[in-house]
Amino acid sequence: MVLYQGGRRRSSVSVCLVLISIVWIGMADSSPKLGVEGDSSSSTTPAAVSESAVHIIYTEQPPNNEEPESFHIRTLASVFGSEDAAKEALIYSYKNAASGFSAKLTPQQVLEISKQPGVLQVVPSRTLQLHSGPAKLH
Repeated sequence: MVLYQGGRRRSSVSVCLVLISIVWIGMADSSPKLGVEGDSSSSTTPAAVSESAVHIIYTEQPPNNEEPESFHIRTLASVFGSEDAAKEALIYSYKNAASGFSAKLTPQQVLEISKQPGVLQVVPSRTLQLHSGPAKLH
């Protein structure tokens, strides 16, 4: 099958590759669901520690010109119970383009921190790899 579009000839293989790419991108964009409602496990048990994953926590701007990292640690400490534990879990504080931080959290801690004042959204951190075709970039 050959398609003609704007005076150009396109093969059905090209169309199929585009459709497959769209489906693949849609599948890669789906994020895992956190099935933790009603989870009564303690956040300090060895099983809970092994369940922890890096999340990005988007927050409002820190109040009263507070330093962003101090605000982030204080927010984390409300879930972890101490500033030392919060500092250990904190991976990075975003200060310029966005207000927030990344931290290693268990599913239960995700639920707890999402209820904290100033927290706008909590999302799992994902690493995506770009795939280039056989052609070299110029």
